[in-house]
Amino acid sequence: MENYYEILGVDENAPIDEIKKTYRKLAMEHHPDKGGDEEKFKKISQAYETLGDENKRANYDNQRKNPFANMGGGFNPFEDMFNEFTNRTHTRQTVPDKIIDINIGVLETYNSMEKEFEYERNHNCDSCNGSGGEKIVCRSCNGYGFIEGRIRTGFFTQIVRQGCDKCNGVGQVFISKCKKCNTSGVQSVKEKVRIKIPHNINDGQFFKMKGKGDYHQGIFGNLILRVFVKPQDNFDKIGNDLIYDAFFNLEDLNKDTYEIPHPNGKLSIKLPNEFDTTKPLRVQSKGFRDDNNNLKGDLIINLNVRFTKT
Repeated sequence: MENYYEILGVDENAPIDEIKKTYRKLAMEHHPDKGGDEEKFKKISQAYETLGDENKRANYDNQRKNPFANMGGGFNPFEDMFNEFTNRTHTRQTVPDKIIDINIGVLETYNSMEKEFEYERNHNCDSCNGSGGEKIVCRSCNGYGFIEGRIRTGFFTQIVRQGCDKCNGVGQVFISKCKKCNTSGVQSVKEKVRIKIPHNINDGQFFKMKGKGDYHQGIFGNLILRVFVKPQDNFDKIGNDLIYDAFFNLEDLNKDTYEIPHPNGKLSIKLPNEFDTTKPLRVQSKGFRDDNNNLKGDLIINLNVRFTKT
């Protein structure tokens, strides 16, 4: 397990405010847009995502001290093994989740907007209703899907089960195949889902939608939407901070103020007398809201100069 305290360079007893302050400094130093190392930046962000949240930090500290701790709740591996053995016959049939990646803009998550996504999923074939065709019980295994054999070794007899090669372990064989799905029992269709994007969602988070996945042996699985947050209209996101890339021409440089199209409403920013593009401007509490810690990030304005020479 990686030591997040060492990655941020803080003490294990450091308060949240110190961790947040250190993270901001490191994030600005190592941000890829500023020429920093992308892998190091990812590690810094990952460390802060855990240590910057009191509950996640407590779970992390617990795991480091107790390798058998499971996200704050301990478990007994021997008890789990016993339960798995004794309850194996009661396991309900499950269907693999369908996972798709979705891109969400920075402003879409800031404003907690609704968004519609289109995806392809497997439904049961409407020609054979998911059966794949007409089937009968396999005569080789009598529908069990396996064949038993007996091996005698001295005073003992060992029973060996082997999957039936006539029906591939299914227990049934086709006597006529569905021409539409060719025995797969499914057909691909396009569908749309609409979600309300939570404020301050981050890369790698998930939405789970029950029954919206693929059809498999009579059951519809779940749909998992994996989120990737993308820059939008010169805005980006680092932790709880909202980042804006401002571009100035020669005329803008002579002005006293500059207007930022903040998602909460336009902000008029006073420009410094010394215009230094290596030093971003900061507007406190104009970033993302963190409900877990009752904190607000800042608006970071990167100063860029761009004009055409005449």
